[in-house]
Amino acid sequence: MPKRPNIVLIFPDQQRGDTVGFAGNPVVKTPNLDRLASDSVTFSRCITNSPVCMPARMSLMSGKHPCEHGMWANNVDGDPAAPNHVRSIRDAGYRTAQVGKVHLHVRRPGDGHAREHAYKMHAWGFDDTHELRDIMAYATADCYYTDFLRGRGCLDAFRSYMRVVVGGETRGTMLPWETPPSAVPADDTLDMYTARKAVEWIDHYAEARPFYLQVSFPGPHNPFDSPASDRALYDPEEMPPAILDPGTGPVAPRVLRSRDGGRLLNMTRSQERLMRAYYYAKVTHIDRGIGLLLEALERKGVMDDTWIVYTSDHGEMLGDHRCRNKAVFYEGALTIPLCIRPAGGTRGWRSRGLTDQLDVVETLLEIAGAETLDGSEHRVSLAGRILDGPDAPGAQQGKEAVFSEVMLFSMVRTDRFKLSVDSLTREPVDLYDMEEDPCELENLVDDPAHRPVRDALVTGHLDGLLDRLDHGRVEKYRDTLRRDPDRGGWKAIEKPA
Repeated sequence: MPKRPNIVLIFPDQQRGDTVGFAGNPVVKTPNLDRLASDSVTFSRCITNSPVCMPARMSLMSGKHPCEHGMWANNVDGDPAAPNHVRSIRDAGYRTAQVGKVHLHVRRPGDGHAREHAYKMHAWGFDDTHELRDIMAYATADCYYTDFLRGRGCLDAFRSYMRVVVGGETRGTMLPWETPPSAVPADDTLDMYTARKAVEWIDHYAEARPFYLQVSFPGPHNPFDSPASDRALYDPEEMPPAILDPGTGPVAPRVLRSRDGGRLLNMTRSQERLMRAYYYAKVTHIDRGIGLLLEALERKGVMDDTWIVYTSDHGEMLGDHRCRNKAVFYEGALTIPLCIRPAGGTRGWRSRGLTDQLDVVETLLEIAGAETLDGSEHRVSLAGRILDGPDAPGAQQGKEAVFSEVMLFSMVRTDRFKLSVDSLTREPVDLYDMEEDPCELENLVDDPAHRPVRDALVTGHLDGLLDRLDHGRVEKYRDTLRRDPDRGGWKAIEKPA
């Protein structure tokens, strides 16, 4: 039996798919990721199954769509007892570990140190855990990272910074272009701490069995608190412009809420460029941490025995359509990077076939020789396509359709069209022709000429997805909103009983 490979999943938070050099971006500086991509297969049309953190992460764990696992928004606990890929890989004989932000269970102010919640990570299937929280929690939360900062003598300065930037202590929550640079030295940021802890785990690994390691960077999630040294690498005037042209047709409810909450309606071009420069600088900062990981694997002598997967939970709007963050079905929030390097590397090439996070799950399971999860008919392993190479017949083939869901809205994306609907009524909300209108400026949902396209996308794809919707989980989610509307996202998404 051939030796089973190690697996490293590198998983930053809110990494937009087009903000890496290997995607063809001429401005962003990601030398380590570009080096990784030169030995990998990259997938230029990988779609998140939810443009929000917790639902996307639950889909990556479970291999299921939100309509099946029932996590429609943030701050609704996932079920660690349900089958997931980490436990399946562990049961196949791997030592499993995670370092960084996992975000599968709800954490609340004053709920103790991260070490007190380690049992939850063990329940998900991780043998070793060094769980960190979203950077925005550290104004008050205690964690391994705050222990580290306390030892460095800069915790008070960091917390003061976070209270102003996130909590709006003196002026309300800051807008992205107002965010000051990191309050701690560049080597001591949360993302660099994540990288170094993962490096320590690799350096000290001494078991004969293969390992599966998740390295989950908390950035480049907002706030865009990039270090001044990384910001200095970017000229805001060189930033790729946001999509700010006015669109036609109805505006989806999700987009209206995002615009109202994001406060970008009066954003100027200069402000937009600053926001993008600060985000790009944070991407570059994380790329430096990824370089440390790659060096550790090379130093350990395991690069020929290790598959490396780089992807994210969802993207970042960066001002496109005057939206920021995520939770909409525009490409900026939906498209995520995906770069997979097989053990020993390969001649780098790119696939344009449609794929999604569920395919990443099936790929990880196949690499590990692990038992697959229920619903495998909806997932396609990419391992064979990667090993067959760019000249194989299926190199550029992908799924006929991929899906994404958030806050009881569901979207289908085919090679040409994108349609979203209300998940409960299946009433169409927006329709875009991605060939003729890649910037998504013309909503065709009410266009009579496109009615056949709209109907075919519902009956041919979305009906099949939403027939699997777990109505019991929907009611549980709606009950959560009724008790505490802010937990599920926006108050306005609550529907009458």
